[in-house]
This record gives sequence, C-alpha cells and structure tokens, in this order.
Amino acid sequence: MGFVFGLVIGLVVGLAIIVFFVRSENSRSKRRNELATTVAAFARMTVEDSRKILPAQSYPSWLVFSQRQKLTWLNQHLTKIWPYVDQAASDLIKTSVEPVLEQYRPIILSSLKFSKFTLGTVAPQFTGVSIVEDGTDSVTMELEMQWDANSSIILDIKTYLGVSLPVQVKDIGFTGVFRLIFKPLVNELPCFGAVCFSLRQKKKLDFTLKVIGGDISNIPGLSDAIESTIRDAIEDSIMWPARKIIPILPGDYSDLELKPVGMLEVKLVQARDLTNKDIIGKSDPYAVLYVRPLPARMKKSKIINNDLNPIWNEHYEFVVEDATTQHLVVRIYDDEGLQASELIGCAQVHLRELEPGKVKDVWLNLVKDLEIQRDTKCRGQVHLELLYCPFGVENGFTNPFSSNSSMTSLERVLKSTANGTDAIQNEKAVTQKKKEVIIRGVLSVTVISAEDLPVVDLMGKADPYVVLTMKKSEARNKTRVVNDSLNPVWNQTFDFVVEDGLHDMLILELWDHDTFGKDYMGRCILTLTRVILEGEYTDSLQLEGAKSGKINLHLKWLPQPIFRDS
Repeated sequence: MGFVFGLVIGLVVGLAIIVFFVRSENSRSKRRNELATTVAAFARMTVEDSRKILPAQSYPSWLVFSQRQKLTWLNQHLTKIWPYVDQAASDLIKTSVEPVLEQYRPIILSSLKFSKFTLGTVAPQFTGVSIVEDGTDSVTMELEMQWDANSSIILDIKTYLGVSLPVQVKDIGFTGVFRLIFKPLVNELPCFGAVCFSLRQKKKLDFTLKVIGGDISNIPGLSDAIESTIRDAIEDSIMWPARKIIPILPGDYSDLELKPVGMLEVKLVQARDLTNKDIIGKSDPYAVLYVRPLPARMKKSKIINNDLNPIWNEHYEFVVEDATTQHLVVRIYDDEGLQASELIGCAQVHLRELEPGKVKDVWLNLVKDLEIQRDTKCRGQVHLELLYCPFGVENGFTNPFSSNSSMTSLERVLKSTANGTDAIQNEKAVTQKKKEVIIRGVLSVTVISAEDLPVVDLMGKADPYVVLTMKKSEARNKTRVVNDSLNPVWNQTFDFVVEDGLHDMLILELWDHDTFGKDYMGRCILTLTRVILEGEYTDSLQLEGAKSGKINLHLKWLPQPIFRDS
C-alpha cells in the first residue's frame, strides 16, 4: 500500500515538474521574442521618435542630436586636393578680404594689409551635411566644419607715426556651419544658375596675434583693435545673411544679393531683479541691442546708476535682411567706468516668432550664454516691446501720408490705428526734411482696486494708496487712502495730457500710509502702446518688488495727433 501511494505521489510531482519546466521555457522564449522585437524597434527608431518618447528635460545638457549626415568620403578627398585648394584660394581670399579690413581699420593705424597669406597644410574637416527645405526653386545645403589650421598669415601694419609692424595671425581654431544655396534651378547643366555661400553659424573662432620679433602687448590697445577688426570684417563680409555670389551660367542674379526686407522696431522698457555685480552699492546697468553685431548697427542705452530695476523706455530701429533666421540680441552690462564693463546677462528673440504688423510685449529671462545654457542661475529679466514691419507687404495697416513723409514703423502703426485705417506701405529711407508724427492725446486712468496686497503694518493690515506718475512730463496724481485693507477699492479716475505717447510711460507706485511716514509696497510700469492701439482696455497688473498683490486698472486713450518738422 505504501509503495503504491509513493508511486502515485512521485508521478504527480514528476508531472508537475515537467509542466513547470515547459511553461518556464515557453515564458522565457516569449520574453526573448519580445526583447528581440523591442531591440529591433529601437534599432529602427529615429531621432524624432526618441524626442517623442522622452521629454527634452530628460536629456543631459551636453547631448546634441545632429541631423547632419557624415562626410568621411568628402574629408578624404579634400585632404588629397588641399595643396591645390591652398594655391588657388589664397590669392582670391586675400584680394577679397583686404578691402573689408581697410573698411574696419582702427583709427590708430594708417594701413592694414596682408604681406603673406596661405591656408596651410591642414585641411578642414566637414563633420556633417544637411539639406534645408525652404519651398523655393533652389537647393540649400548646410555643411558643418571644424578647422584647426596651421595657416601662415602675416599682416603688414603701419601707424601714423611711420612705424611698420609685421603681425602674425596664428593658432586659428574655427567651428561653424557654412550655407550653400544653388539658385535658380534651370534645365541646363549643371542645372543651377549661381551658387551663394555664407557662414550660417559661427560657433567658435579663436586665433592668436604675435608681432614677429617682438611682443604685441608692448603697444597698448593694438591687439584688441586688430582682433576687433578681424572679427568685424568676418561678420560683415561672410556671416549670414551676408553672402558671396558666384555666377555659373550667364544671367541676372541681383535677387540673390543681400537686401533689407523689413524694419524691426524695439522699445527697451525696463529690467528687473538684475544680478548685482558690485561689492559696494548696486550695479550701473545699460543695454546693448543688435540684430547683426556690427559696430555701426549696435544700439546702446543710457546708463542707469545704482539700480537693479532700471527703467529706460528707449526706442530703437533695426534693419532686417532675413526674418526667418535672424534674431534680436539684448545684452545687459554693468558699467565699470574706465574698466571693461561686466556682463550681467543676455537674451534673444527670434524674428520668425513675431507676427508682422503686431506689437509683441515680452519679458525675457537673462542667461549667462546664449549658446551653452547650462547655467540656470536667475540673472534678472528684461522687458521689450517689438514690432516687425516687412517692406512691400500688405499686412493690415496703411501709411496715410504721401511718399515725402516719414515716420518710424511703430509710429505708422499707431497713427494708422488712431485714424481707423488698415494697411502699412513700404517706405524707402529718404534723407531730406520730412514730417514725423507725435502721438498726442489724453490718457484716462481708472484705478479700480487692488487684491492680495502684502502685509505691512504690525496689525496685519495696510493703509494703501496709489501714486500715478507720467515719466516724461512728471505729471503726478494719487488716490485716497483706504484704511486697514489688503483688498482696497478706489474707483478713482485721473486724466493726463500726454504730449508724446510713443515715448512716455505710466508708473504706478503703491504705498502704505503711516502717521509718521510711508512704506513702499510695490509698483507697476506701463507703456502707452497698447492703449493707443486698442483705444481702451481693462487689465490686472502684478506688483513688481512685492511678494504678492495686483492692481486692477481701466485705461482709455483720446488721440489728438499733431505733426512736427524734423
């Protein structure tokens, strides 16, 4: 009996083991198949697929997804033919670059020319290529290049004192992206009429200056002046949107030349919460703005002394040559007097993000570097109003004046809106005496109420009132005091006669009234652009310089435009 029972138990256990083993193998096989399918899917996955699966913040800051194909074959052939390229291109580059160097020659020099120019024996390396789809009858190719050159470049420099110095440009290191445009496409070999080439992006450009047989540092300011000249010459002659055109087939290729396509109107309003660069006191900030970093086209604001929340309210105009790729750069510096200014932070706005004919109000966060944004430290914010007006495009506004009248693009929009008209005309720059519009009118401001104000008094309340000031005319009004309230209601209206609405602004300061003084609670700053464009509006504005709180306002504009001769 025991034998039979043991036999049955053994069979049952054996069968159970066999079933478990079979199921385990089937499960392992199924997992291996699923893993193989997953690996195969990852092998087929593109960069765009990975971006869809993982959000941008999941990738480390040093990881870059390149969309360019490798060019090992091109680098091998370029290395072979480089000696011939050096001989053919050196004289051509020397002839074309010398006039640009002369154009940007420092005033301390009487002559700046090449005495020797060779590209060296080390060929550049192309690290990638991509095709840009722009929907036109052209082929646009971008080549990424790295070059650690051993070029032999010697500049013959002469000063007004008759001193001649041979300066060697050595240790050149360059990384950038070149753009080639084959346009127009034709039905005749080689199937395109001309080639445009330009430096689309300059990631790095390093070089060393050395006086042959001497030390360039013995002449104060000479090294910086020559380096600035070289960089300005590169920026002006070949940096996109500037380009060089090489005709391949006979024809008129004037449409490929660099031409202005519009104007960018910029109002630098203010900055807030700037990083303090001074040990004693506060920074003395000023702003530098540009679309192309050329000395003649860069704008510099006034210096606001000892203030981390400066108000500029300054208006600038920039020429735009390519709204799809260009951007406005704002750099905020701390003025150090006779010493070099220290960068507080910088920001940029891509012009393709602007809607033509529409004013865009933006607050931009300042960063340490626009190319490598690893430093996330808060450096403050800058406030801008932007308006892009393309030439020759009907975009909803009309210039009501004849061709011999002149206004800035922003003035044209404001004046057109005030008259109820609806289109802007392209207007070429004219140098003779013209008329300019002054946006004059009456600004009606109703201070409705405030909400969630910060506690100032020891009893947990405040006695708030608002002081309204027009910055340019310094006209001032104030509301009544509302006692013991963090959510006061005023409903008071004040009228201001504004002589130049385009360049004036309204400042509202909130104060806590005390028997023996007053405590500052915060402020709001408004330009008049929106109320001039819309006629009237109601809005809630957050208090600056306060932990909480906002002010509810209603603004109305009654225009009285006048003209002046300039």
